[in-house]
Amino acid sequence: MDLFAAEEEANQRSNMPLAARMRPKRLADFAGQQHFLGAGKLLRRLIDARRLGSVLFYGPPGTGKTTLAHLLAVETGGTFKQLSAVTSGVKDLREVLDWARDQVATGAPRPLLFIDEIHRFNRSQQDALLPDVESGTVSLVGATTSNPYFAINGALLSRSQIFQFQPLSQNDIVGLLRRALADKVDGLGQTRVECADSVLQHLAEAVDGDARKALGVLEIAVLSSKQSPVVLTRELIDESMQQKTLQYDGTGDEHYDISSALIKSIRGSDPDAALYWLARMLEAGEDIRFICRRLVILASEDVGNADPAALSIAVAAAQACEMIGLPECQLTLSQAVIYLALAEKSNSATSAIGLARRRVREGAIIPVPVHLRDAHYQGAQKLGHGEGYQYAHDAPDGVVQQDYLGVNEIFFEPTTRGWEAAMSERLQQIRQRLKNQASEG
Repeated sequence: MDLFAAEEEANQRSNMPLAARMRPKRLADFAGQQHFLGAGKLLRRLIDARRLGSVLFYGPPGTGKTTLAHLLAVETGGTFKQLSAVTSGVKDLREVLDWARDQVATGAPRPLLFIDEIHRFNRSQQDALLPDVESGTVSLVGATTSNPYFAINGALLSRSQIFQFQPLSQNDIVGLLRRALADKVDGLGQTRVECADSVLQHLAEAVDGDARKALGVLEIAVLSSKQSPVVLTRELIDESMQQKTLQYDGTGDEHYDISSALIKSIRGSDPDAALYWLARMLEAGEDIRFICRRLVILASEDVGNADPAALSIAVAAAQACEMIGLPECQLTLSQAVIYLALAEKSNSATSAIGLARRRVREGAIIPVPVHLRDAHYQGAQKLGHGEGYQYAHDAPDGVVQQDYLGVNEIFFEPTTRGWEAAMSERLQQIRQRLKNQASEG
């Protein structure tokens, strides 16, 4: 490399964001993801055996997906090629694959093709990868923030190992920040900075495991300060950070995972957890109607007749939210979530209809007993329909000894919780009378 090229490269590097400059140059310096990169773990074994094949990196932003792809190329000795599914089409993809075949044909190590945001490739683009992935022409590394089981077609999925990235721990983030402050070549080490550990811990907590965001905030805080030496404080860090944004795709993982956490927290009778997940959904702009529908379903599915008022409260909350909207309807949702969380729980109604429908699908069809059949049309009397039917309201307690099904089947088994305890006692009495009628018949 001549002097001018070296100077140009140095200038380009100095203009790169701190997060890009601080990318580790060897695998040993990579932070986090030890659940698949630690000694003896799957990805580590694939690297050591030089049998990388096709892998999919799935996880939130700033957790090291792109960085690790670069390091894999270094470890395996293959040339690194990168495409973005946002800007590349089938033509770009085919050109890279043609180049890779030429490389392999000359005896070079198979290249590593990194495709960022691979979930944005359509089906035909994903299918174009299959022959070269299957033949081993390239080591494919696809990165995605979307669940690959939803976003990647089955053929490519079946040929790939999936590695799920987790947000970096606060200790990992703090370690990266300290390295950046000390590094005089690629980091901020040439600027005198005074910083208490508690301030770095505050920044690490605020970025939710996103290393790129943490380094970006640190760079802004240091370079925007007019002090010498720079004194990093919590206030300076907060001023250097944009308003906190929540990762929340209304149709993706976060949508389903957080709504699942809300429902399971209510089902588990934990109002504090339920309120937190509700707040996450509200802060992320979740559709209020979606939240209301889930609460109405839960009122029947998980509370049921243990507290029949729960359904009325959930429906009333849904109607109130339609009338008043945000921000005021957050109060209604909070009230409903707290009530549902603390209500007695029963899924007996859910189990009962499930059992009854399974009986209809799988068992012999039970004919309607003659005395229960419609007797209001002309000719029904000649068929005997309705003959022998007893009108329940004629009985002093509203219950008559009469067969309503024709077979001895039990679908509803109430719990002893809440109002269902009283239902259970009454049900036993009713079933005994109906059983007596069946035995007399």
